[in-house]
Amino acid sequence: MNKVILMGRLTRDPDVRYTQGDNAMCVARYTIAVDRRVSRTAANNSGEPTADFISCVAFGRQGEFAEKYLHKGIKIAVEGRIQTGSYTNKDGQKVYTTDIVIENHEFCESKNAASDGGNFSGYSGGGQAASGVAGTSGGSAEDEFLNIPDTVDDLPFVDK
Repeated sequence: MNKVILMGRLTRDPDVRYTQGDNAMCVARYTIAVDRRVSRTAANNSGEPTADFISCVAFGRQGEFAEKYLHKGIKIAVEGRIQTGSYTNKDGQKVYTTDIVIENHEFCESKNAASDGGNFSGYSGGGQAASGVAGTSGGSAEDEFLNIPDTVDDLPFVDK
């Protein structure tokens, strides 16, 4: 089984391109920074958390979703599979690649937290897509999210 689930923040806006031909397909590439919890060791005397930078690629409708809704700093959860490959660069050296091929995206914070640069304390969930990739069914993505007023305090999934 090849299944990956990661949560992190985009390090930059997605790089979006379209394939050539009659059936042009969107290909979005981006990197997410995934926190790694580390205890104090000789290699990391400060005990500060570190991050892994994971390359992701989304094809088709998932790529279009990334182009439209994802931007630098946004916190997302991705589900997909690991894909490895290799190519020979212009210097004749073989380069090995490892990417996560995205099957689903989900938002991991409210719009307020995302626009605040992720510094919205006390709220770490919500804003998730209903099922699969938001915005990829027939309607618009806005139709698939329930708007909850900021004044609501008693949501069952929010820890206080």
